Amino acid sequence: MENRTNFRRFFGASLTILGVVVILFALIAFLSNKKPILGLTVSKAESAAPFIVGMIFLITGVNLVRES
Repeated sequence: MENRTNFRRFFGASLTILGVVVILFALIAFLSNKKPILGLTVSKAESAAPFIVGMIFLITGVNLVRES
């Protein structure tokens, strides 16, 4: 049972970190004014999708860590 708890903590921490990275990318893309970011040109409207996905990852990761 302890192995399952450690996996949940690891997976939760990974999702949290991934969520923060994706949110930061979305925020930088939002502020870039159509300049390429990591080779991608993202408009302000298009930066909403990575932000929403990042928020889902962040919330899910925090809940996994908190519940384990």
